[in-house]
Amino acid sequence: MSRERVLSLLLGQEGYLSGEAMSRELGVSRAAVWKAIEALRQEGYAISSAPNRGYRLEQAPDRLREGELSGPLAGCTVGSHLLCLEQIDSTNTEAKRQAMAGAPDGLVVLAEEQTGGRGRLGRSFQSPRGTGLYLSALLRPRLAPETVANLTAWVAVAVCDGVEACCGVRPQIKWTNDIVLNGKKLCGILTELGLESETNSLDYLVTGIGINTNQRREDFAPEIRDMATSLSLELGRPVRRVELARHVIQALDRMYQNFPENKAAYLDRYRQDCLTTGRPVQLITPTQRREAQAVEIDGQFRLVVEFPDGSREALMAGEVSVRGMYGYV
Repeated sequence: MSRERVLSLLLGQEGYLSGEAMSRELGVSRAAVWKAIEALRQEGYAISSAPNRGYRLEQAPDRLREGELSGPLAGCTVGSHLLCLEQIDSTNTEAKRQAMAGAPDGLVVLAEEQTGGRGRLGRSFQSPRGTGLYLSALLRPRLAPETVANLTAWVAVAVCDGVEACCGVRPQIKWTNDIVLNGKKLCGILTELGLESETNSLDYLVTGIGINTNQRREDFAPEIRDMATSLSLELGRPVRRVELARHVIQALDRMYQNFPENKAAYLDRYRQDCLTTGRPVQLITPTQRREAQAVEIDGQFRLVVEFPDGSREALMAGEVSVRGMYGYV
């Protein structure tokens, strides 16, 4: 833990910071500070030192570290507790484990790699090491389960906010939970609830976000290569994942502070970001495919579609998979 705290202090200092000052701040010996500095150097952090001046962080690798995130997230509820892992089956699964063990509201689980990343309807989500941003936020709102039914739509707006703040481009939303950039899938969102068995009240919810960040085209499996993209592919430059994580978590925190009271504002922004409306779509269930025209997003974040016979239907998230008639979107 002292390693993360030393890293956080170095990040918050523009110039040199003495070992003595860090030892006083952290309540540890100067030898412990030196050991933390050496450990960080071994992990790829370029830290210079100068006699009578101390240490200065010159360059940092692209790693998801508590020491890099805790300072910028001070004061946030979402991100008030961080669990940064090298590898996990699924950040959503781990967040649920943490929830059942009593973890607090606002815990964020991040991983360098997922071995069993999951999407909606039991789909897998490719999560290669060190290329994407894989995070899940554990939330404990004191609300009825039906009140959080459209939270994923709010999260989608927050993800667009975070990507825009970090990268200067705003993605769009393919109803209901896919984030799209230049017509290709950039990110998936999976929200899961935990209910108390005796009262059927909401115990927790976990929202998981997987953003393709620095993948090359050949990193995607052949079956999704034509419909998936990454930020680096679209921007023509790498994106530092820890910076992206900071902006996304801050956007999630703003969203959480507004939920559910500020529904009108988030509904309006969702409608602006949604690229599904106005397009012909396929509605896919396990038993059939139907063609329709996506008309609008209604007041409950449902997708209203019109069938060839003129009848309309409002679709709830989770009921059906929506695909474009002539491609992914």
